[in-house]
Formats: sequence, structure tokens, C-alpha cells
Amino acid sequence: MTHSIRPAVRADVPTILRFVRELAAFEREPDAVEATEAMLDRALFEEKAAEALIAERDGEAVGFALFFHNFSTWKGRKGLYLEDLYVTPEARGSGVGRALLEHLAALAVERDCARFEWAVLDWNQPAIDFYTAMGAEMMGEWRIERVTGKALARLAERG
Repeated sequence: MTHSIRPAVRADVPTILRFVRELAAFEREPDAVEATEAMLDRALFEEKAAEALIAERDGEAVGFALFFHNFSTWKGRKGLYLEDLYVTPEARGSGVGRALLEHLAALAVERDCARFEWAVLDWNQPAIDFYTAMGAEMMGEWRIERVTGKALARLAERG
């Protein structure tokens, strides 16, 4: 079986949303997905807020990566941030995840990005082991902070 990586097109939006939902279920948050096909279509193809890659094996979509650019003030250059990487259970272990990461790393180099980064859940040891084997370093001193929903609205009102 062969696999390939390609940029997502509009026709992939239903598949991307299905993968997002499958990833949310895997990450123990099955009811947390608010995204719709219309929202993803607008973000990816109108606003260009993010990009997506589709991994196919024998012509069937078996994974995706959704990413966008951030910026490092210390490096003075943009970076590539991987928001989601997902490979279907039946395709795991076949090199699809590795191919997606390698493709993204090549894109980061091609686009002169200072770094390529992502977050991983602390309980997802198989993913942590996989990323470490790929050369990733855990940023142990850094914590992700997030403000959403009502807390975001309250914070905005203070300004």
C-alpha cells in the first residue's frame, strides 16, 4: 500500500470535519467540536487562516494535518504551528503520521520558518514517544494558557 500527501481542497472539508470529530473523541472530548463544514470552508479557503494536508493511502483519505503560521519575536521569523495531526486507527503504524510530519517540516524549511511546533496531551504517551523519535523536544518549562468563552468575553470587556 502506498500513501501520498496533498494540500486539502474544498471537497475535503467533510472529511476534515469527520477527522476533527474522530480526533476529539480520541482526546476524550467528543462533544467539544463546534466547527461546522461552513466554518472550516471559510477558515481554510476564504480567510486562509489555516491550511490542511490530506494523507491518502491507495486513494483513500486516512489522515490530515491542519496548520498555520505563528511568529517568533526572538527569531524575527514566522514559525509553523501544527494544530491537529490525525491518522485513522487502521492506518496508524504504516508511516502516514511520519509522512505528514516530514512534509510539514519540509514546508517549514521551504517557507523559511524558524521553528515547527505543536502541543501534545501529557497522557498520550504513544504520541509523545513518536514525536520524540522524530526529533521533537518537550518544552518542559512552558505551559499553554488559554482564555475562551465567557472568560474571554469578560477579559475583553475590561479593555
